[in-house]
Amino acid sequence: QVQLVESGGGLVQAGGSLRLSCAASRRTVSTYAVGWFRQAPGKEREFVATINWNFGITYYADSVKGRFTISRDNAKNTAYLQMTSLKPEDTAVYYCAAGKGGKTDHEYDYWGQGTQVTVSS
Repeated sequence: QVQLVESGGGLVQAGGSLRLSCAASRRTVSTYAVGWFRQAPGKEREFVATINWNFGITYYADSVKGRFTISRDNAKNTAYLQMTSLKPEDTAVYYCAAGKGGKTDHEYDYWGQGTQVTVSS
């Protein structure tokens, strides 16, 4: 069983930055794809970014492309989501997930508990 723990969320002003971390309980980021999803109040969970396990290939939602960067540190068994130029519409609970990868949540088998990101205008 893989356990994922997100951290790094918080309150930030529009235009600011945050870095989210996703720590895995065992060797995960080097053997699974890691994805970040988010869910705003009253909305469905949506794909944000993903990085595959072997070549580090990344994909982003159009809404975050150029502002967010997903990365991983295999030695620390941790994945990251660097978020810059944050907008109020980025406000959501952010989840990391591990699995075979893709842009839909059913392609991931393991999920963290989520971390709240709030962007004030």
